[in-house]
Amino acid sequence: MSGSDVPREPLRQRREPPEFRRVEVRRAEVVNPCLVRITLAGPELAGFRVEEPAASIRLLFPPPGARELVMPSWNGNEFLLPDGRRPAIRTFTPLRAVPDARTLDIEAVIHGDGVASQWAEAVEAGAQAAISGPGRGYVIDRDAPEFFLGGDESAVPAIGQLLGLLPVEIPTQVHLDARPAARVELPAHARTTVAWHDSTPGAPPGAALVAAVRAADIAPGTRIWAAGEAASVQRIRRHLFEERGVTRADATIRGYWKHGRAGGESEK
Repeated sequence: MSGSDVPREPLRQRREPPEFRRVEVRRAEVVNPCLVRITLAGPELAGFRVEEPAASIRLLFPPPGARELVMPSWNGNEFLLPDGRRPAIRTFTPLRAVPDARTLDIEAVIHGDGVASQWAEAVEAGAQAAISGPGRGYVIDRDAPEFFLGGDESAVPAIGQLLGLLPVEIPTQVHLDARPAARVELPAHARTTVAWHDSTPGAPPGAALVAAVRAADIAPGTRIWAAGEAASVQRIRRHLFEERGVTRADATIRGYWKHGRAGGESEK
């Protein structure tokens, strides 16, 4: 049998994400120099609900320089445009969905590069977009002895959601790696300590968060939630699971974006 006759294994099919719902931007509000809150609206948001905090949605928007939204199709592994190119899709935390009003709020980090950042910085009312989701959120264990939340700027919206819902009697520590201009007032929580960290100039993204997790006093059984740049949270994951012996059932660690990646769906 020649090499060309050897049967090839079929590509593994991925589960198709929820259908895209067309929306338009109702307004864009500058929260601070690093954060823009965007309200999306449209009749296709009827019935759209987010049941868990720290969930996710995919946001599809026109490519840079274009205004018209072209809907992609699912090929069993990824979304592609009719001409075979990958569409501009990024993942965000759905902040507030109001099914009756058919609106959804998200927040986008402004960091000077990346198609999502550039889109959010320039977007105006009436701009076309589409959303798919929601993806899985975080199930709060109300019997947990303590909580530990960690993240970079991309995780601030999700951490704000979690703080608003965690039981007030449970001790919670929060560590955030964010530029001073990106810091926001978080929901009050009676037994929470919040520490903001600055990365050293020139250090890899998330370095200050990694250092904070390494230095933190995390008691056995603490429920841990952390998210941010993919390489940094991978280092956090190894530290928690391999060095501290944290059980995987006690920790939710998510890569929200990938430094230096121009395409795909990773950038917040």
